[in-house]
Amino acid sequence: MINEPNRPPLPPFTSETAAEKVRKAEDAWNGRDPAKVALAYTPDSQWRNRSEFLQGREAIIAFLTRKWSREMDYRLIKELWAFTDNRIAVRFAYEWRDDSGQWTRSYGNENWEFDAHGLMRCRIASINDLPIRETDRLFHWLAGPRPSDHPSLSDLHLRFCMWTYEGGANLPQKALLTKKPNGLIFWHDLGTSSRIRP
Repeated sequence: MINEPNRPPLPPFTSETAAEKVRKAEDAWNGRDPAKVALAYTPDSQWRNRSEFLQGREAIIAFLTRKWSREMDYRLIKELWAFTDNRIAVRFAYEWRDDSGQWTRSYGNENWEFDAHGLMRCRIASINDLPIRETDRLFHWLAGPRPSDHPSLSDLHLRFCMWTYEGGANLPQKALLTKKPNGLIFWHDLGTSSRIRP
């Protein structure tokens, strides 16, 4: 790659530099400037975002412009999940509203691969959307990067997964569980929510 400046931290990653890379990506996406965000990716970077496939910075800029015109009051938190020499796995959640005022919390996982300059050459993102009420929002900082003292996903107990039950609990066969800071667990099914015991 010619004339591409380094984008530290560079691979091979350590636990500290991988976490730093994740936080820098989070801050950039919370800035919601598609052209600036695109500079973190190689000129020919390949993406899968949900079911959409794209390649190159121009396509990334166009994608992010569409995304943030639809996802208003966007707030994102990313968290390091795992890493190797030049790859990082991330879990994340972001909250946003559409032009009708409906709020959504989107949960996802990303796989990243970097070149020697620290530019991301591959991004694979799988994302699921959960409609929420405005009173259920957890991300309340002002527009821009998340404040350093704002809780992380782990601090907020957003430990989300699909569990399957074989009976005994008054729950649908599959439910998305969210543990609240007070210890209560809420399950979500088709946009509804109910409380069960911790």
